Amino acid sequence: MTTKQVPVTKEGLDKLHKELDHLTTVRRAEVAQRIHEAKELVGAQNTSEYDDARSEQAFVEGRIIEVETMISNAVMIEETHDHQKVSLGSKVTVKNEAGKAQTFTIVGIAEANPKEGTISNESPVGQALLGKKLGEAVEIKAPAGAMTWKITKID
Repeated sequence: MTTKQVPVTKEGLDKLHKELDHLTTVRRAEVAQRIHEAKELVGAQNTSEYDDARSEQAFVEGRIIEVETMISNAVMIEETHDHQKVSLGSKVTVKNEAGKAQTFTIVGIAEANPKEGTISNESPVGQALLGKKLGEAVEIKAPAGAMTWKITKID
């Protein structure tokens, strides 16, 4: 079975380890307690509370497996000092045709969070920016339509 490498920053890997620790030490115990309480309430295993708790248990166990897999396949993103070309780990500022600026940090999918300004290297925006140079115009094909951005800064 081929495993896909998961590019992460040191901070991203630390977050994954903390999430795994929380899932295995806190969430597992909480869900087990919910299952126990649901069994005690009715004495039968086909109550809605029991079903909900079992569904939550399946979700938690699935997430544990997902996080363990990401950690075992993690590849550290090297800090780049090339301020002329976009790569994993780059903080990129772009301007649209109207002159509005946006800043993104290109990370692996495991730590992407657009609300916090981190985008995946596998996203349409991330793919379009990777490998591009300072001052270059980039066409982004998004669900809302094509956009053209100019790269104004790379950190």
